[in-house]
Amino acid sequence: MTTSDGVVKDVKKAPAKDPWDLPDVSGMVVGVLGGTGDQGRGLAYRLAKAGQRVIIGSRAAERAQAAAGELGLGIEGLDNAECARRSDIVIVAVPWDGHAKTLEALREELAGKLVVDCVNPLGFDKQGAYALKPEEGSAAQQAAALLPESRVTAAFHHLSAVLLSDPEIAEIDTDVMVLGEKRADTDIVQALAGRIPGMRGVFAGRLRNAHQVESLVANLISVNRRYKAHAGLRVTDV
Repeated sequence: MTTSDGVVKDVKKAPAKDPWDLPDVSGMVVGVLGGTGDQGRGLAYRLAKAGQRVIIGSRAAERAQAAAGELGLGIEGLDNAECARRSDIVIVAVPWDGHAKTLEALREELAGKLVVDCVNPLGFDKQGAYALKPEEGSAAQQAAALLPESRVTAAFHHLSAVLLSDPEIAEIDTDVMVLGEKRADTDIVQALAGRIPGMRGVFAGRLRNAHQVESLVANLISVNRRYKAHAGLRVTDV
């Protein structure tokens, strides 16, 4: 840089932020919509076991309360709307066929919230699982379109519900691909994933890249059937 008196001075750039310098999310309340299903229950269990305060949401409060009682660990059970209102981070783990309807009904309650969509649009036939492509491009992009006042991210797609729910398994050895439009939001989701022993959140791009991440679950289902496994993912060299 040249000053007004003609003197040239070196300008030092601020050091790049360490991508693994993630925020403390231990005090945040996590709501899980669809928390009575296998994936939702597994995530609720693991996060609560890691010390996170967790609320399970369901269309029927009674079902949510029953699931929370079975899991223990201080987990609460509420209807979806109250779960969304009382949570800082809301994980969407509902079935694909109820995805749009659920989010449309909760637009007001989810306004301003950090929403983490982990829904995988899949179809099944005699040849096995295959990916569906929503009109918006992906489940996460559909969520963003339906929730314009929310901060939508995508993560937790490739986790085995069997492993998540098994109390005999101490660590879940896998990476979580995290997508979103704002780095501050994806940092929070990465940090949340990292609360679960053995798990790591890895930034994987913007929401426009969510379709291929969601679709990969169809391949993992094929892997699991072939090898009688509960396969996950590891991203190398990061």
